[in-house]
Amino acid sequence: MSDDRFDLDGRVAIVTGASSGFGAHLSRTLAAAGAQVVAAARRADRLDELATDVAGVVPVACDVTDDVQCEALVDRALGELGRVDILVNNAGASDAQPAIDEPIDDFRSVVELNLNASFWLARLVAGPMREQGSGSIINIASVHGLVAAAPNHQAAYTASKGGLVTLTRELAVQWAGYGIRVNAVAPGYFATELTDDMLASDSGTRWIERNTPLRRPGELYELDGPVLLLASDAGSYITGAVLTVDGGWTAR
Repeated sequence: MSDDRFDLDGRVAIVTGASSGFGAHLSRTLAAAGAQVVAAARRADRLDELATDVAGVVPVACDVTDDVQCEALVDRALGELGRVDILVNNAGASDAQPAIDEPIDDFRSVVELNLNASFWLARLVAGPMREQGSGSIINIASVHGLVAAAPNHQAAYTASKGGLVTLTRELAVQWAGYGIRVNAVAPGYFATELTDDMLASDSGTRWIERNTPLRRPGELYELDGPVLLLASDAGSYITGAVLTVDGGWTAR
């Protein structure tokens, strides 16, 4: 297989949660592979910095829990760049509290961001992808969409990521006939804003090292290969898959 199957020249990607962490890194990765990247997040100043640093990035301030803003995001990508080939549903949040004490509004807000917004954006891009006969939707799930978060307490996070895993499979089957591939990446523990507090403590770092077979957290660049595989022609026969990138976490 030649390396050019990973090229994304001429393709347009939307990446949510692009102001930091996975989203900012994957925006850089997709742009480096040749894609034009519509980078979406609420923090416009960070998006502007990203666009200044990376050629091919178009910053768009967007709260993905707002249906109208999601519609405007997709419309802008289509209006300015003419198509949408790749959607990376990355925006997300967590809830760190025992379920027995968790207010229902906290639970709902996490599910709204992690699951409902991902469905709506996928639904919005599916139309133009169907018209062009191709597309790749990549949902950033989590190992905690596959196994419990214990000893952490994250009921809404695990429920929403588990729902995202199952939604990935359902949409993959429904939309395969349109040439749209839908897959998920399930990362383990990486250094992002969601894990800053844990990795800032020696006990948290040691806990990750002790429970991960590879004995360390992941590095952001270790997501590049999996995401480029799913985004490009190199993964043209992959749909409905959940690719764990977790140092062996779920293999225990």
